[in-house]
Amino acid sequence: MDDTPFLRAAGDDAGDAPLLDAYSDAVTRAVAAVRPAVAHVAVRRTDRRGRAAGGSGSAFVVARDGYALTNSHVAGGATAIEVSLPDGRQFEAALVGDDPDTDLAVIRIQAGDLPFARMGASRAVRVGEIAIAIGSPLGFEHTVTSGIVSATGRSMAGYGGRAIDDVIQTDASLNPGNSGGPLVNARGEVIGVNTATIRPAQGLCFAVASDTANLVAGWLIRHGRVPRMRLGLSGQPTVLPRKVSRHFELDSDAAVRVGTVQPDSAAARGGLREGDWIVGCDGRRVASIPDLLRVLVGDASPRRVVLDVLRQSGRQVERLTIEIDARPGG
Repeated sequence: MDDTPFLRAAGDDAGDAPLLDAYSDAVTRAVAAVRPAVAHVAVRRTDRRGRAAGGSGSAFVVARDGYALTNSHVAGGATAIEVSLPDGRQFEAALVGDDPDTDLAVIRIQAGDLPFARMGASRAVRVGEIAIAIGSPLGFEHTVTSGIVSATGRSMAGYGGRAIDDVIQTDASLNPGNSGGPLVNARGEVIGVNTATIRPAQGLCFAVASDTANLVAGWLIRHGRVPRMRLGLSGQPTVLPRKVSRHFELDSDAAVRVGTVQPDSAAARGGLREGDWIVGCDGRRVASIPDLLRVLVGDASPRRVVLDVLRQSGRQVERLTIEIDARPGG
């Protein structure tokens, strides 16, 4: 008779130890690299009735001179901002600018020579890789959770109701207060800015991808806002069938697939349809959401853009001329 115990005590199977140690080592190294740059944020603002209101969230420093990324819904409209770093130091900060369309904001901490986090390339993120979230959920400052990247290129409704594109989905546990904190890979690089969860869903958490965050942060630091044209569509990155990309001599299989087209928008009036593949804009290759954003941001005046579009059949490229009206407020 086999007298092997049905249940084994933890640690009996030494074969799992290297795997667990490798995972733990990856997470702890990444946290050690980024956590010193992550701040708890306390915000004061005035509500629509003129009453004082407060809020909190997270942010992370991206430059030694105090520039830090967070969410628009955390810092937008703030009259006073205070940040606390893991080493116990506390500073005042000022809002540099915010962009509700991507739920991103930049604040500047009133201090110099600060630890800062390195931004990674979200276009290189792979489904299944380690995702580490650092922030202050429910007031518990400088908390670390981890999981995996569940999906990339998601679109989700932002706090203002408009779709945010280029979003990373993860199952790293997020709660109120994580907003504005970094999503980090195993190399200690920021791959996203944590922005939202879906309640009551379990394990559906989202972060604005770092490629988009880099683009938006640059505009906010230089100008305090992000002037942009509005096409009126949501999209997500996609991979074209290899025979299609070869037939049209495209330099890669990547494109942007149109998800929804808003009625009476510039995209709708120009003939764009749900399911179209956008492969070019104004003569430049479009292989990702940031590629498309680079064409649209920086100018809010009326303009004409030309989109190179593959219909779902993939049999021909159509060149659509889109007339975009001025957007109030840029």
